[in-house]
Amino acid sequence: MRFGRRLGPVLALAGVLLAACSNTPPPPVVTSAPPSSTTSAAAQSQIVVGVDDVVGGYNPHSIADASTITTALSQLLLPSVFRQSDDGTRTLDKTLMVSADVVSQVPFTVKYVIRPDASWSDGAPIATEDFIYLANAMKTNPGVIEPAGYRLISDIESRDGGKGVEVTFSKPYPAWQTLFDNLLPQHLLKDSPGGWTNALATSFPAVAGPFAIKTIDTARGEATLQRNDRYWEKPAAVDTLILRRSDASGIATALRSGNDQFSLTHTDSTGLQLLNDLGSAVKLHTLPRPLTASVLLRPVSATLSDPQVRAGIAALLDRGKLITAGAKGGPSATLKADAQVLPPSAKGYAATIPAGPPAAPDLAKAEQYFTAAGYKKEAGVWRKGNETLSIVLASPGEQEPYASIAKELASELVAGGIEVNQITPQPRDLFSSLLAMPVVNGKQQASPDSNSTVGVDIAVVGQPVDGDPATVLASNYGCAPEAAPVDKTKPVIPANPAGLCDHGLQATIDSALTGSVTDSLKTLEPQLWSQNVVIPLFQEAETLAIGKGISGLTPGPPMQGPFGSAVNWTRGAT
Repeated sequence: MRFGRRLGPVLALAGVLLAACSNTPPPPVVTSAPPSSTTSAAAQSQIVVGVDDVVGGYNPHSIADASTITTALSQLLLPSVFRQSDDGTRTLDKTLMVSADVVSQVPFTVKYVIRPDASWSDGAPIATEDFIYLANAMKTNPGVIEPAGYRLISDIESRDGGKGVEVTFSKPYPAWQTLFDNLLPQHLLKDSPGGWTNALATSFPAVAGPFAIKTIDTARGEATLQRNDRYWEKPAAVDTLILRRSDASGIATALRSGNDQFSLTHTDSTGLQLLNDLGSAVKLHTLPRPLTASVLLRPVSATLSDPQVRAGIAALLDRGKLITAGAKGGPSATLKADAQVLPPSAKGYAATIPAGPPAAPDLAKAEQYFTAAGYKKEAGVWRKGNETLSIVLASPGEQEPYASIAKELASELVAGGIEVNQITPQPRDLFSSLLAMPVVNGKQQASPDSNSTVGVDIAVVGQPVDGDPATVLASNYGCAPEAAPVDKTKPVIPANPAGLCDHGLQATIDSALTGSVTDSLKTLEPQLWSQNVVIPLFQEAETLAIGKGISGLTPGPPMQGPFGSAVNWTRGAT
């Protein structure tokens, strides 16, 4: 970004040098007029936000795409039935909806009424088909964020010319208000090349919010949004929002100079210190994100299907070092995730992690577990017969904090006598393909059309933890609704990235999803820890730095961030 700012002086110098070499005398010097009010007015109607990156994809329902830029764009561009206020309560978004009510308990049915004037930016009405498209996508695609509630939907019917939506559930779902956030334009996506897998890969084909995309320039690192003139509700107070990529030093400089009005970034100890050094020029807030950085020891792996092997690996891990590697001294370091379901920032959170592994490494126990699984340590490496204990360790591309955690994890495993093949597939490939290989007889199988036969044993990823705790529980740990243990020879796509489906726990998980989660968590937390499948490390967090040139900005709802209130932002003192 700094190169762009230097271009003007460079061109000006070039012009002077050319004039010096010319036989034509330079024009007379003219006293500069005062800056025009047009430039000043444009600046006053523009807000610049410093971010880590603007690279997509941008699908807010995909774990692979979960990022600051995706959250920001979805809140600025996409319609939602309910929205959270800053205190976390959900209220009907009346910019989109007329009403949303439970109209029947048996079967459990919700009737939604959409505003007649609510439409996409291409003129197509927001209608029942958008609800159907999102529900079907969430029910059938792997790697989506918290699909459990959508899996309870048995039918969706159109009413009142598409502006009425009647949704019937197979079971009561107390958290129904968490559904149908970030609706997508089905008329443009349903038949698009690549289908759901490529949805919103590079931009948004249509929007229905107070802003619209002007450009997303990933090379320059800028996403420019302008007021959506087709928006039927209150217009945005400013004309333009610019999300601008920079590093920690550039962010601090831009905030100090006033070029950025605020920033929302992942910060390590150095970046946090740079912001603190700005003193009263900025107000700093730690914003927990709806993701817990986790290590998944996948039981669908042929190697890790043995609980003794998973227990041995869990005993090898130095969880403290993994947290340090990922958090890097930033705000996430204070959000150690010591429970399976609730993240540290959630109401009701309490540590449930038992003493011993994986809370702390125990090399003696690790050796006991591997020996019990039939392995012997020879020349510092664990072997069973002629086979080395070898695992495939995956993390999503170069995404942080996962890349740093995976590097430390690989080092620990190798030191413990395990051979590691570390891979970094693109995030969408990881979640839609590698972590979604069909399972037969409890073991993952490469599909015939797969580009890779590599099965992932261990994954370092973010686990979604936003919203209703029972939905988080069922989405991250539960079986798919059709996964009854009838015919294990029939291929089944894992219901979650961890590949966990324990029918002994499923009745309790189902009970929590359709009733009260509190008692269920008391029962399930110890059992989930004993599985040694999901090892949570820390809740991810960002630093919000608010400069003095913006009004109306707040940290926003829990785990949602500030962008939902952007329609009211103005330039001015805070």
